[in-house]
Amino acid sequence: MPSASTLDAITIDAAGTTVELVAPFERLRAGLAKRGVERGIEELRSAFAAEVAYYVPRSHDGRDEESLALLRRQAVEVFLDHLGARLAPRSFVDTFVEAIAFRPVAGAVDALRRLRGAGLELACVANWDISLEPHLRKAGVASFFTTIVSSAEAGAPKPSPHPFLLALERLGVEAGRALHIGDDKADEDGARAAGLAFEPVPLATLPARLGL
Repeated sequence: MPSASTLDAITIDAAGTTVELVAPFERLRAGLAKRGVERGIEELRSAFAAEVAYYVPRSHDGRDEESLALLRRQAVEVFLDHLGARLAPRSFVDTFVEAIAFRPVAGAVDALRRLRGAGLELACVANWDISLEPHLRKAGVASFFTTIVSSAEAGAPKPSPHPFLLALERLGVEAGRALHIGDDKADEDGARAAGLAFEPVPLATLPARLGL
């Protein structure tokens, strides 16, 4: 793998690499109970998994406020249908979205601080709708990134090279002087297609792997 001295920038995946989901099930259960719908945690887990399976491959469709609102209503409809809850999706969207929160993965903040301290430009490149930056800000990590690129903004999800190329363009860095770290095959394939080196998670150990 390259050393820090051969790099100008690191692009970094979001979910599973920089941040992780804070379990939303108690918040969702409370929100449903207020509307007269009582469900157990395991039922909520199953319904949430169905929502995630629907949302993830379509996340790049949430490219502006209107399309994001539609995507959220559709995903919430999947969640409610899986629960057999007779609620209008539009009436539960805000509660569902408010239940979703992320926190830094263990060791991520220290790693980001060390990478920035070494003079490296950092970009977050993630398959996500346009709400990526607010989620990272709430998790306390947005300020480490010079730019944040969602697949919705790039117009295509990883493994397309387009999100990586957009990040490199914004950073003013050549692909041969950049490395991407992520947690799945789409990260690796997309990074290599764009000409970047690739390293797998965990982010916590990346500074040491780069010789910092």
